Amino acid sequence: MMQFSIPRSSLKKYQTWLETHGLMIVIAVLSVVSIVSFIFYFQNGLGLAYNDARSHLDIGRRVVEGLKPGLAQLGSVWLPLPHLLMVLTIWNDFMWHSGLAGAIVSMVSFVATGALIYLFLKHLEVGIFGRFLGVAVFAANINVLYLQSTAMTELLLLATMTAGVYYLLRWHKEDNVLFLIKAAFWIMLSTLVRYDGWFLLAFSSAIITLYVWKKKGFKTTEGIVILFCTLAGFGVFLWLLWNQLIFKDALYFAFGPYSARSQQIQLEQAGVLATKGDWLISLKIYFYALAYNSGAFTLLLGTIGMIMLWLDKKVKPAMRWASIILITPFLFNVLALYLGHSVLFIQGLSGDTWFNARYGVMLMPSLAIFIGYLVQRARLMRLVIVGLLAFTIFFSFSSHDAVTIDDARVGSSQKNVSEVSGWLAKNAKYEKGFILISAASHDAIIFSSSLPMKKFIHEGTGAYWESATINPDKLARWIIMRTYSEDDSVYRLTKDTPGIKRYDLVASYPFADIYQLKDQYLPYLITDQIYYK
Repeated sequence: MMQFSIPRSSLKKYQTWLETHGLMIVIAVLSVVSIVSFIFYFQNGLGLAYNDARSHLDIGRRVVEGLKPGLAQLGSVWLPLPHLLMVLTIWNDFMWHSGLAGAIVSMVSFVATGALIYLFLKHLEVGIFGRFLGVAVFAANINVLYLQSTAMTELLLLATMTAGVYYLLRWHKEDNVLFLIKAAFWIMLSTLVRYDGWFLLAFSSAIITLYVWKKKGFKTTEGIVILFCTLAGFGVFLWLLWNQLIFKDALYFAFGPYSARSQQIQLEQAGVLATKGDWLISLKIYFYALAYNSGAFTLLLGTIGMIMLWLDKKVKPAMRWASIILITPFLFNVLALYLGHSVLFIQGLSGDTWFNARYGVMLMPSLAIFIGYLVQRARLMRLVIVGLLAFTIFFSFSSHDAVTIDDARVGSSQKNVSEVSGWLAKNAKYEKGFILISAASHDAIIFSSSLPMKKFIHEGTGAYWESATINPDKLARWIIMRTYSEDDSVYRLTKDTPGIKRYDLVASYPFADIYQLKDQYLPYLITDQIYYK
């Protein structure tokens, strides 16, 4: 019986070819996976399931179109970078209504994060097999694939944070100040995506301070930390300055009426902010979020890989210092839950619904890196690890086991506003007149109606909003609000105005009521744009 074997010289050629082209292979494969995933979720109507995704798209659209377009429409609570990137394409109606203007940012971030995982493992001296496996662990996660197909901000945050940590690793490894500057740049960008980036800035600054102080003394530490923090903290400075200039309060994003803090106060008063002040519950809730997003087996392997990396004497101490920063998302989320600055519901554990369960996906790049390293060190267990990983991934796809999709479709992160938006699309599309609505409460309705943004009077329309909330019957033909809800600013501001009596309640739905100006007052209604500043 003849036996066939590949000559060792040929194997060496294949290995050399993979080493040379490995990064390009990763980018090409992930690009195809990203596009296919977007098409799949778009065709299944899931790309816009998250209420927040529609709100992000609306913010980007208001910058370029509306009664008062401009950069001021970026608002005060959500950080601006995702919306600024959307502006490049969101002027196109298809890019807006399909969600692609936001999804394309997530898709590019998905590919970039996979490439960074590959490079991170390469600099940890992990072989080509471990690098590819690490990328696969990240890219084959169904929750990651779903979020990269939406206009949510998680993937952009993962890309910028992973880039920052990668260049910190390079700086620790090679002691080249250029890598420290690059790390500071990417961390600065992460601070303009989500507030997780602010914690990364603080935590990485502390790690850098301790490392340099121990190695080079106080004087050098002072210079290095000032250099790093000046650039890395520039985004935070810009956001504080923005809030001061636009809202006359540098901390408006943190303490204003639309801040996360206001939401958390309401939840605490309702008795559903169980994590506040309780470390054990905070750890438990986030652990479950991690397990649901990554898979229990993936989380276990990643934890083992992390411990092996930190205990491996063959790895330079500087590299181990840098790798500590990979757990930043875990520390941030647990701390935020404990302090009551964040809320996360796990169905069956903290209530009967899902809310913000996607926060558990933030550790996926770190777990992928730790697993890639584990496979490199545990050579005898490679086939077992790969086989079990393949089985768990197959099971998650075959059972459609994605907590992020559950969160978007049936959790508190979604709003089925199709009835309200459908009524507007049918009755207001071809009629002249403006719609008075609170974007803070009903952005999903604005988006889902498919009406032009210039049809709506909302908090960001300046004089239109001020006039319409005092004399609604002069400017608004329709009013959308949650009747008797003080949280709805339209109801709160118009309930006692004389003009509100000139409206009929024409439709009532779970998320909002629709009021229409009575016919006898239509001749006095202003239907054309009158304010241009």
